[in-house]
Amino acid sequence: MKKRLKEMEEEAAALRDMQAKVEKEMSAVQDSVGKDGSPANREEADARSVFVGNVDYSCTPEEVQQHFQSCGTVNRVTILTDKFGQPKGFAYVEFLEVEAVQNAILLNESELHNRQLKVTAKRTNVPGMKAYRGRPYAPFYGYRPRRPYPPLYGKMPRFRRPMRYRPYY
Repeated sequence: MKKRLKEMEEEAAALRDMQAKVEKEMSAVQDSVGKDGSPANREEADARSVFVGNVDYSCTPEEVQQHFQSCGTVNRVTILTDKFGQPKGFAYVEFLEVEAVQNAILLNESELHNRQLKVTAKRTNVPGMKAYRGRPYAPFYGYRPRRPYPPLYGKMPRFRRPMRYRPYY
């Protein structure tokens, strides 16, 4: 029994060592890629990226990369898709150098798959820019609560009304 317990403890220690090693490697990979999500890294990546609009739906990331290869070294091409996996018709191209963005903007109105591309510098998202703001303040409408069900034609006789207390109806 003690022998079996000792083997289990050794296995647990070996697993902990392996887990620490894997976590260390994963953090090293994330640091090299720079995907920790800090605003400084995001702004720096956005400064090296362009937005490409009117991309053909059958276009692949490799074709977009080939199109922008003359501007500079392409780090990543992202074609956004909807929840069904269909392309939305625009893409983001990230370069290794900031100077490549100016070269890519020169490719504005160039054609890819017989569609005229719209190329602009990528903007950094501002948090809260698209937040829901509710209904506008309109004092002339007054307060009118919504009825739980639509009224019938004309007034309903008192004996057919539901037996509920409704002071403001």
